[in-house]
Amino acid sequence: MIISGIFLYFCAQSQIYLTRLMGALGFIIILLLSLVVFTVPKSSKYYFSLAVLTTCLILSSIWSIEVLSGSTPEIRIIYQVPLILKSFVLTIDRLSAYFIIVVNITAFVGFIYARGYLKPYYPSKNSLRFSIHFFSYLWLYFSMLMVVMTRDGLSFLIVWEIMALSSFLLVIFDAEDTIIMKTGISYLIQMHAGMFFLMIAFLIVGRETGKMGFDALRLYFSNHSNLFLFTLFFIGFGIKAGFIPLHTWLPQAHPAAPSHVSGIMSGVMIKMGIYGILRVLLSVQYDLLQIGILILVVSLISGILGVMMAIVQHDLKRLLAYHSIENIGIIGIGIGLGVIGLSTGNHALSLLGFSGGLLHVLNHSLFKSLLFFNAGSVYQATHTRNIEQLGGLMKRMPYTSVLFLIGSLAICGLPPFNGFISEYLIYLGMFKSLSAASLYQSVIILGTIVGLSLIGGLAIFCFTKAFGIVFLGEPRSEKAFAAMEVSKDMILPQFISVFLIVLIGLASVWFVRPVFEIVSAGFGLTNVNNEAGSSLSDLTQIGLLGGIFVLSVVILLIYRHLHLKSKVVRYGPTWGCGYTAPGPKQQYTSTSYAYNYNHLAKPVLMDEKMMDEIGEDEIFPSERSFKSRNDDFFRKVLLDKPVNWVSGLLKNIAIMQTGRIQHYILYAFVFMLVVLLLTWFNII
Repeated sequence: MIISGIFLYFCAQSQIYLTRLMGALGFIIILLLSLVVFTVPKSSKYYFSLAVLTTCLILSSIWSIEVLSGSTPEIRIIYQVPLILKSFVLTIDRLSAYFIIVVNITAFVGFIYARGYLKPYYPSKNSLRFSIHFFSYLWLYFSMLMVVMTRDGLSFLIVWEIMALSSFLLVIFDAEDTIIMKTGISYLIQMHAGMFFLMIAFLIVGRETGKMGFDALRLYFSNHSNLFLFTLFFIGFGIKAGFIPLHTWLPQAHPAAPSHVSGIMSGVMIKMGIYGILRVLLSVQYDLLQIGILILVVSLISGILGVMMAIVQHDLKRLLAYHSIENIGIIGIGIGLGVIGLSTGNHALSLLGFSGGLLHVLNHSLFKSLLFFNAGSVYQATHTRNIEQLGGLMKRMPYTSVLFLIGSLAICGLPPFNGFISEYLIYLGMFKSLSAASLYQSVIILGTIVGLSLIGGLAIFCFTKAFGIVFLGEPRSEKAFAAMEVSKDMILPQFISVFLIVLIGLASVWFVRPVFEIVSAGFGLTNVNNEAGSSLSDLTQIGLLGGIFVLSVVILLIYRHLHLKSKVVRYGPTWGCGYTAPGPKQQYTSTSYAYNYNHLAKPVLMDEKMMDEIGEDEIFPSERSFKSRNDDFFRKVLLDKPVNWVSGLLKNIAIMQTGRIQHYILYAFVFMLVVLLLTWFNII
C-alpha cells in the first residue's frame, strides 16, 4: 500500500494531470483495500485499518503540502469509474489542501486513540461488528477527503451520502441500545434533509447552466439571484455544520457515538459544512451584504445559544456537543465578517475575518477532539458521563485532568493556546475596521464584538464548572471513587493534540501566513500586504510573550519539584472551619453552580421539572423523587412536534388496515375513480 502511494506521488511530480491508469493504480486501490478488513482476523483488524489510513494520509498530505507550498497551483486526478460516471475528477487547490490537512490530523489521532478506547469492547463484540466499525471509519475518512476534492455536483452528492452513511454506522456501534439506535436513525434522517437542499441547489444550477457542479456556480451567479441559491446551499451545508436552528442532530449523535467517533465528527466532519459554504462563497458575485448579514446573524445566534445550552448540561459529552455549535458560530462570525468586508470593499476586514474563521477550523478540530477523547477517558474509568456523579478525578486521573484543563483553556480562547489566535484575528479585523466604517457598519461590528465577547465569557463560566465539578472536590459516587487513570494507549495520542495546540499558540505565524495566502488568493483580495505584515508582526510578539510565560511556568514546576524532593510532604484534609464530618454532598453540584445563571437565562432555556406535588392533606409528606432538565427548544419545535404529528397521522391511517381483501379492493376502486375525475376535469 505504501509503495503504491509513493509510486503515485512520483508520477504526480512528473505530470500534474495524472492519467486514469495512475489514478486507478494508486488512490482507488487504497480505497478498495478497506474491504479486506472483513477478511482479516479480529485481533489484526485495527492494525490493517491503520495501515490503510496511514497510506492514504501520507499520499494526500504530500499533495496538499505541494499545493500549499506554492509548487503548483492545483493537482488534478482524472480517472474513469465504470457504470457510475464517465469520468471522476479530483481537484486539490489551496482551500482543499488546507481542509485535507485538518482531516488528516484529526482522523489519525482519533484512530490512534481508538486502539485503547475499544479494548474493553473486544470480549463483548463479535468480529463482524469491528469489521463494520473500522470499515466505516475508513470510509468516513475517505469520503471527507473526496468531499473537499470533488467539484462535480453528482459525484459530490455521492461522496456526501457516503459520509452520512459511514458516520451513521459509527454512531450505532452500540446498536443493542435502543436509544442509540433511535438516535442514529434520527441522525440519518436529518442528514438526508440536508442532502435534499443540496440536491435542489445543484439541480437548479444544472438546469440553468447545463453543468451541475461548483465550477458552474460562477456562471449561474452572474445571471441570477445569488441570495436565493446561496440560502439553499447554506441550509444544506448548515445542517451538517450544526448552525442553530439546524443543529438538532448534533447534541443527540455525539453522546451516542464512541468518543473517538465523536472526536472526528465534531473535529472535522461538521467542518465539511463550513467547507461547502466557503466553496460556494468563492463564486458569489452579488447580494454580498445580505449574504454576509445572514451568515453573521445565524452565527451569532448559534454561538450564544450554543454556549448557553452547554452550561446547563449534565452529560459531559452533550455539553461538549453544544460547544461544537458555539464554535461553529465563531467560525461563521469570521466568515460573515469576511463577506461583509467584500461587499463594502474593506479587504482588511475580509482578510482577518476569513482567516480567523478558517484558522478556527483547525484550532477547533484540535481542542474539541482532545476534549472528546478526555470525556471518553472519564467514561472508561467511571462508566458514567453524568457530571453530578463525578468529582475528585484529578487525584485519580492526573494526566486526563491536565489534558482536559489544557483543552478547556484552549476552547475558551485564552493565551497561550491556539483558540486565542483565531479569535484574536477576528477581533483585530473588527477593531481595525471601526475607524473607516460607516454608521451602519459600525453598529454591525460593535454588535458582533459584544456577541463574541459574551460567547467567550460564557465559555469560561461553562468550563470552570465542567472542570471543577468533574475533576476537583470529592467523588460524588462510588464510580468516581473507584476511578483509575486510563491506559497509555489513550493518553499518548492526546499529547499529539496538546503539542499542536501549544505550537499554534506560540508559533502562530507559521500557520497564519498560509491561511492569509489561501484567503487573499481565493477571494481576490488586493492591497492587503501591509495589513498581513502588521498582523503577523503582532502575532510574533504575542508568541514571544506566550513563550516567556510557558517557560516561566516550566521553570517554576521544575523548581517546585526539586525543592520538595528533599522535603517531607504531609497530606491532610482541607480546613473545614472546625466541621469534622464533611461529605461529598457538602460541595457544589453542577446545578447549584449554575443556579443564578439558570435564573437569569430562564426565558431562553426550557426548564422542565418532574415531581409529585405535595398534597394539602399530607402533614408528613412521603418520600418522592425530583428531576429537572433543560430541553432544546428547537429540537422540540422542529423535530419532536413534526414527528409526533406524522406518528399520529399514521396511527389514524392504520385504522384502514382491516385485513379484509374486500376493503382493499374498495380503496383501489375509489383511488381509480378519483384519478378518473381529476383527469376528466384536466386537473392532472
